[in-house]
Amino acid sequence: MSPVALALMGTLFTFLATVLGSATVFLFKKDIPKEMQRAFLGFAAGVMVAASVWSLLIPSMEMADEAGQTAAWPAVGGFALGAAFLLLLDRLLPHLHMGSDHPEGVKSSLSRTTMLVLAVTLHNIPEGLAVGLAFGLSGASEAVSFSGALALSLGMALQNFPEGAAISLPLKKEGFSNLRSFVYGGLSGIVEPIAGVLGVLVAGSITGIMPWLLAFAAGAMMYVVVEELIPEASLGEHSHVGTLSVLLGFAVMMLLDVALA
Repeated sequence: MSPVALALMGTLFTFLATVLGSATVFLFKKDIPKEMQRAFLGFAAGVMVAASVWSLLIPSMEMADEAGQTAAWPAVGGFALGAAFLLLLDRLLPHLHMGSDHPEGVKSSLSRTTMLVLAVTLHNIPEGLAVGLAFGLSGASEAVSFSGALALSLGMALQNFPEGAAISLPLKKEGFSNLRSFVYGGLSGIVEPIAGVLGVLVAGSITGIMPWLLAFAAGAMMYVVVEELIPEASLGEHSHVGTLSVLLGFAVMMLLDVALA
């Protein structure tokens, strides 16, 4: 299969996990309990931290070594650019986090619902880029194997499932029907296949950029983890549930990467 087809396959799998998570709106009558929300957010943070190291930064440095480059430059430079890119999106894109009444980004006349969905969409951009690049690389470099790309997509899917529920259930609480909440929740993940395929196309058109793009995805994911997921997992206070869930997510992603490598 071509790198683009592989990237599309991997990111559609993670998108499907978001859709399935959104479908829980048909099963639950109420919003997610706070402790469960902490657990979901913490688990997602742990998965993304482990994926950033094992599935993105280490392969980035290995690819740079293969190409005869200094490994530190693409790893550090790409990481910084990825974080800066998410910071820029965070400042510019109008969005609203769950439980908040104050939108972030530039002032906009967008509806509250649209801005709630855009907040989750921000998370999915680096996830889609990471999975797409991993699958696109799996047939072209020894730095990333197909099993390694599969481990990354499984880890992302595991944290996308509760993420889908975390957007659809609050939308239901906002007064939307089950079907409308499900559709909005599912659509929040459609950016993953788009980001993944675009990343592979860019990498294929510019020689030597792949190590930078891998580190870029890692930096973008770490920005999301530090800026949003870990603080929200604590919900404004120290939380053993949130902390233990971060550690569990990290361990699960690490185990997947080692077991399937």
